[in-house]
Amino acid sequence: QVQLVESGGGLVQAGGSLTLSCTASGLSIDNYAMGWLRQAPGKEREGVSCIKWSGDSIHYVDSVKGRFTISKATDKNTVYLQMNSMKPEDTAIYYCAAGTKWRMSGWGAEDFRYWGQGTQVTVSS
Repeated sequence: QVQLVESGGGLVQAGGSLTLSCTASGLSIDNYAMGWLRQAPGKEREGVSCIKWSGDSIHYVDSVKGRFTISKATDKNTVYLQMNSMKPEDTAIYYCAAGTKWRMSGWGAEDFRYWGQGTQVTVSS
C-alpha cells in the first residue's frame, strides 16, 4: 500500500520560509518522479516542482523559480520543498505526488498516480 505523508505546512509571514517534507512508504522515491503541486481556493491544481527518479532533472513553475528548491533524501525515502521569500500568492494546499512519467515540459497533475493528503500553507501579508 502506497502512502505519501506531507508535513511542514503552516502560517508564515510574507518573506518568510517553510520546508515541506513528504515521506513515502510502499514505493521507493528512486523509482518514481516526485512532485509538489498546490491548489488555492477557487483555482485549479498546479504543478510547483518535480524531480526525476534519477535526481538529475528538476522542473519548477516560473512563479517559484529562484525561491523554492526541491530535493530528496533516498535514505529517508523523503522529498523536500524548501520555500523561501514566500508571497501571499503561495497560499494553497500543497500536495506531494508520485508518478512514473517524466516530461521535458507541460507536466502536471495528470502525470502522477499517487497523492498525499495535502498540507495547508498560508502566507500572510
